[in-house]
Amino acid sequence: MRFLPTEIPEVLLIEPQVFGDSRGFFMETWHAAKFAAAGLDLNFVQDNHSKSIQATLRGLHYQISKPQGKLVRVISGEVFDVAVDLRKSSPTFGRWVGDILSAENNKMLWVPPGFAHGFYVLSPEAEFVYKCTELYAPEHERCIRWDDPELGITWPLQVQAPLLSAKDLAGASLAEAELYP
Repeated sequence: MRFLPTEIPEVLLIEPQVFGDSRGFFMETWHAAKFAAAGLDLNFVQDNHSKSIQATLRGLHYQISKPQGKLVRVISGEVFDVAVDLRKSSPTFGRWVGDILSAENNKMLWVPPGFAHGFYVLSPEAEFVYKCTELYAPEHERCIRWDDPELGITWPLQVQAPLLSAKDLAGASLAEAELYP
């Protein structure tokens, strides 16, 4: 497994080693000792799986209390995945990183606690799976607008208006949002 730093050092792009032949492939997507050796000594408590159609944008989500670290990957299709630093004390506060995750490239992204997370579906549909370090707590869930000009995320939109949930439509701006210290 390769653990590659992004422009925000705590967010890592992970490339698993894929062993393939004419029958298919095999890869490790989680190995506690290898992650710990890379500085990620994690305890996952919940796995999630979502399926979305093209042009769906989910995010930018985070939990203000009991923040979740997320190890995310795509098992079908392709998405543009984004992490935003919401830690006011961080030198990278308000900055974002994004990358294309797909079933073909097998890349994973580590989104640490203290970050908002979102993704945009590029393929006709996509299945997205992620491991979380904290349980989902809807009473602590918050959302920042995907199109907040202060963040300036360069989403590779294929349509003028992405498909959004009511929760995502009602997201706060970064200036109005509850943030981490």
